[in-house]
Parts: sequence; C-alpha cells; structure tokens
Amino acid sequence: MGAEKVDARRLAALLGRWSAGRGPLYLLLSGRLRRLIEEGTLRAGTVLPPDRALAAALAVGRTTVVAAYEELRGEGRIERRQGSGTRVAQAVPLPPAADGGPENPMFLHLLEPQDGTIVLSCAAPEEPPPEVERAYTGLAFPGPVDLGYHPAGLARLREAVAARYTDQGLPTEPGQVLVTNGAQQALSLLVEHLVAPGDGVVVEAPTYAGALDVLRAAGASVLPVASGPEGLDVDRAERLMAEHRPALAYTVPRHQNPTGSVLPPAAARRLVRAAARYGTVLVDDGVAADLALDGSPAPPSLAAYGEAVEVGSLSKSVWGGLRVGWLRAREELVLRLARLKSMRDLGGDVASQLAAMRLLEDFDRVRLRRTGVLRERHDLLRAELGRLLPEWECPPVQGGQTLWVRLPRGDAASFAQVAIGHGVAVLPGPAIDASGGSGDRLRLPFSPAPERLTEGVRRLAEAWNAYTAPRGAPRPMSLGAVVV
Repeated sequence: MGAEKVDARRLAALLGRWSAGRGPLYLLLSGRLRRLIEEGTLRAGTVLPPDRALAAALAVGRTTVVAAYEELRGEGRIERRQGSGTRVAQAVPLPPAADGGPENPMFLHLLEPQDGTIVLSCAAPEEPPPEVERAYTGLAFPGPVDLGYHPAGLARLREAVAARYTDQGLPTEPGQVLVTNGAQQALSLLVEHLVAPGDGVVVEAPTYAGALDVLRAAGASVLPVASGPEGLDVDRAERLMAEHRPALAYTVPRHQNPTGSVLPPAAARRLVRAAARYGTVLVDDGVAADLALDGSPAPPSLAAYGEAVEVGSLSKSVWGGLRVGWLRAREELVLRLARLKSMRDLGGDVASQLAAMRLLEDFDRVRLRRTGVLRERHDLLRAELGRLLPEWECPPVQGGQTLWVRLPRGDAASFAQVAIGHGVAVLPGPAIDASGGSGDRLRLPFSPAPERLTEGVRRLAEAWNAYTAPRGAPRPMSLGAVVV
C-alpha cells in the first residue's frame, strides 16, 4: 500500500485556528503542525501537501509554508526530498491514543481556547433559558435510595420520552428508549455496535460534523448522497443501498443540518422502504426537529413510516450544556446498546436527568420560547449579511439553527483561514461534505446572541474585503485580540 496522503483542504481543516496568536505566521503554522504530528493526528510517513497547494488553502504566501516546513525539517519532524515531496518523518514517536480524534474544525474550536475569537462554527444555544434553572431547583430523587447507576437512564425519564413520542403519533414503550449523554453518545453507541471497519454507511452531503467524525473513527466507508432544499436525493440513496448493502444510513430529515430542509413525506416513506428492503439500519437524527421557526410542531419522524432508529436530545431545543439525549429503537437493540453503554459510563448524571424530566413536562412552552428567539436571530443574521455582504447568497430556512451560505467566488476553506485572522471562526462547507463538494459554502449559525452575530458579520465583512482585495493592495488590520 502507498503512503497515506493528506490533501491541502483537509490539512487546513485540521489546523483549525492556527493563525490566531502572536508572532510570525510561519512559526504559528509550524507550531500547529508540530502539535498535529506529536499527538498522532499526522502519522509517521504521511505525505503532506505541496507548498503552493497548502499556501492556497490557508490563504497565505508560499514563503510562509516553506519557512514552516523548514522549521519542522530542522527539528527532524518532517522530511523533504526533491521529487518525493514532504512527509512526516518515520522517527517521530506517535502516541497511539490520538487515533480516532476529531478532525473537524467545529470540535477543534471547542477544544482550544477561544482567545477573543467569535466562534461561529458551532450551532447550539449559548445561554440556558430560565426554565433550566427552575428545573434544577429543589431536585429530589423520585423513589427509593439506590447507587445512582442507571445505564439505560432513569426509569421515569424513559417513560417521559416514550410518552412524548406516543403523543406525537409514534406509540413507544419505555423499554424502547435509551437515555444517553447527549445525542452524540447515542450516535457513537450505534456506530460502535452496528458498523465494522469497511462497512458502508450512507450519509447526506453536507451533514452534521459530529456524525462524520464518529464514522471515520470507526473505519466506515462513507457513501455520500447530495442533500438540498428538498432534503436528500432518495433516488441516489436507494441506488447506493442496492449496490453496497450499507450497514447504516444516517439522516437528518427534519430541519437538516446545515441546510434547514425538511424531507417531504413521500420521499421519507420511500427512504424507509428502501432501507428495509436492503437491510440497512436507518437513523433519524431529530435533535433539531422541534425547531420550526414558525413554532409549528415537529414534522413526522421516519419511524412514522416504518422501521427507523430515532435520536433526540435537549441540547438544541434547550441548552448545549444540558447533556441529556436518547434514542428510540426496538427493545432488543436498546438492551444491547445499554450493555455497551454500561461499560463506558455506568449511566448518566442523575441530576441532569431529573431536570430533563421537569423540562419535558412543560416542553411546548420551552420550545416556543426557543423558536421565537431563533426566528429573531435568523432574521437578524440575514439582515446583517444583506447589509454588509450583499454578494453572499443566504436563503431563509424553515427551521434548525444554521444558514447554508454560498460565496460568490473563491474557496470557502481558504476564506475560513482568512476569517480566523480577523477574529471569527466559521465552518467551511468541505469540512462537512463527505463528497468533497460544497467548496463555495459556509455554515453560519444564528443561535448566538445578537451582539455576537452583529460583530461576527462585521468581522466576516472585513475578512472578505481582505480575501478579495487585489494582490498588493493594503489589507485591514486583524481583529484577533478583540474579545466579544
């Protein structure tokens, strides 16, 4: 087998906010590359992009990349040979624990200090609503004293989640519900149990970043299907299922992340039937299903049309810091996943689950408060983009928390690097598109507070002016150190 290669676009995503700091750019770049090598993200022997390609992806001069590479070559971390390119040195010790870490810039921005950067790469409520504080007030465990270990979740919370599905027209028993530490853990458990290395998994392109990282860490063969204003291409999905018999199909059919689209009922019914025909476990990620901007109830889930695993949480509808999620599936699958989960954490935080029970008791009021806030911020973000960046295409969405913005020219990954230098982190389309497309797209959340949205767009406009300025023209100063 040939040496592993990392292309310029992927390496730019791995580098994250490398330029947000003090000192010469080549030292900031070499420092970030050094860290990726030392933690094992860039393994020994990995072929690095050519100077010019990486410079273009990072929107810097070629001399910056050359100087950074030379810095690492002098340390013995990389090797550069005429005709064979640049690669990570074989002698560099690599800790194996780094394998399977997040590659996506959304997670890298969360893991690293923000240093004054406005982070517009993560879509989740930044401030808990007042109902959260009230839900935690005066908590008392409802039942006999026990150890507090509930791998499948508190019985009363499972009952509350099951009742909610039943009220939505999807009859559900508590034994069909597994409570997890957020929807991310639900996805991780499903993939760990159902997907072996090399198994095919159908995903939308673009899709949720966290799902892609979980699938890549599992060694899955990702099969992308284009997703647009009407949801995913069901014809293409059905052809892939017939050809590859994938183990799993991961979808976000209601207020899709990042496009905000809703899959029409006829298409949803066809997708469910295709998955059943070819033995594919169909997953409906419904974390944003309740976030219709007009306040209407969630559209029907895929399980309303047949067999599907439903994933939900309170992180998008209430607050990202409330790590309570769940999945709904056949009881035998829930039992197997509960056993797997018990080996990971013995159960979730009891206090948070008790709070979640209280929030679900009055969930419609919480939901309407949240969708009202999102509607105002959706309109604000579009208005600010229209005022300061009128060339950008940013159509309205039906629900969710993100706009899927098209740039009139240039490359989204390269522009994202320029934006970092101007104090704002955004998620470029290629980072969440497994097909390699969406090169002209940005995902922009409208969940942040109004003042952060306004300032974020101002910085984006400044970055866009710098990115599109003719070569040699004076460029504005960076705002990287400003805290908002």
